[in-house]
Amino acid sequence: MKKLLSLCLTGFFLATYSQMKDTAVPALIPQTINQKTGYVNQSGKVVIPAEYHIAMFFSEDCNLLNSPNEKIRIYGSADYATVEKNQVSYRIDRKGTRVYQYKNEDLGKCTFPYESPKYKAFVMNGFYGLVSKENVDYKNYKDFEIYPQYQMLYVLDSDKENPMIVAVLDNKFGVINKNNQVVIPFVYDDIKTNLSWKTANLFEVSKDGNQYFYINKNNHAY
Repeated sequence: MKKLLSLCLTGFFLATYSQMKDTAVPALIPQTINQKTGYVNQSGKVVIPAEYHIAMFFSEDCNLLNSPNEKIRIYGSADYATVEKNQVSYRIDRKGTRVYQYKNEDLGKCTFPYESPKYKAFVMNGFYGLVSKENVDYKNYKDFEIYPQYQMLYVLDSDKENPMIVAVLDNKFGVINKNNQVVIPFVYDDIKTNLSWKTANLFEVSKDGNQYFYINKNNHAY
């Protein structure tokens, strides 16, 4: 009976852990400590010590994927991340080992076809709204997806049909969707308009404009 209870408890904790783990978020997340950056897992445990001036998410590098040097194309895959230390750039693996040092002659060209965004910010009387039409009649309320009411709107690069939108209201940053529903509450001093959402399903935020950290779409901090 005790053995059965132990197995049940073990199964429960394993199930709970798997539910807590966010599968949409990368296993390794950059974290800056004392102006140097390393990587932690989703539980906040340090996996790669903070020693870099720049540390990006583990993701593809199209310059290396298209390198004229076939032998190093492997380092362009999402199994590696780009980091920089003392103005020298490397690719590291998930154990933190430096497996490649960038060389200009190794870099190929990134060829991405341009695709215009469906939704765009629209400024009227100093306030920002959202439109999907090219020609907008500002007198027609129905021409707006979101009628101008924000101090700033920025459509993040990712899902064309359902983008996340960084907005500013009452001097605070938050995130909304195209239906003007609040995704991230307006409690931050800054939210970076970088590629962290597209690359990692995370927003890079700050409550004081100096220290930044990552949150997911449920406002859970990492």
